[in-house]
Amino acid sequence: MIAIIDYGMGNLHSVSSAVERLGYEVRITSDERELLEADGAILPGVGAFGDAMEHLRASKLDEATKAYAASGKPLLGICLGMQLLFSRSEEHGLNDGLNLLPGEVVRFQGEYKVPHMGWNRLAFHQESPLFAGLEEGHVYFVHSYHVRPEQASDLLATTDYYQQVTAIVGRGHVYGMQFHPEKSGSVGMKLLDNFLRLCDIKPKG
Repeated sequence: MIAIIDYGMGNLHSVSSAVERLGYEVRITSDERELLEADGAILPGVGAFGDAMEHLRASKLDEATKAYAASGKPLLGICLGMQLLFSRSEEHGLNDGLNLLPGEVVRFQGEYKVPHMGWNRLAFHQESPLFAGLEEGHVYFVHSYHVRPEQASDLLATTDYYQQVTAIVGRGHVYGMQFHPEKSGSVGMKLLDNFLRLCDIKPKG
């Protein structure tokens, strides 16, 4: 079963529908036990970093998510969910994140349109099981803040928006995608499918 972590802020149903279309059993849950029993987990997110962390802490899903990550089973953060994996964010003041990956989340700065919204091409930086059978292609972004990982080895793919922008991160079984794979056509769905294939579960049928 694939758990989608419900802490009150996220594109839960679009992600759930995408996982179901790929043939996997999925459950939207805020229950710590269900999360820890899942074969794979997805942390979605839409909104502000600080608010999201408050919701996670209030529901005790911050510690549950850390415990899940420590179990070694695959975890995927999407959009704000990817940012929450990191140490801290400067959005609306300095806020601590889950600190599963070292790095910070900063606002785009420059004479260009913010938020970064639209289709941008990925550039792969290293080999990853997420990229199996996939060529670099375009995916859909909507964000005003971006991640600066501390470790270059955690950076799997970038895109270009007036600078190099972190698009996909990964360390061990913890992954993140800044864009919305479920809204990113065939490239996004293949990335999501490759993540699900890392989980110790077979699709239905």
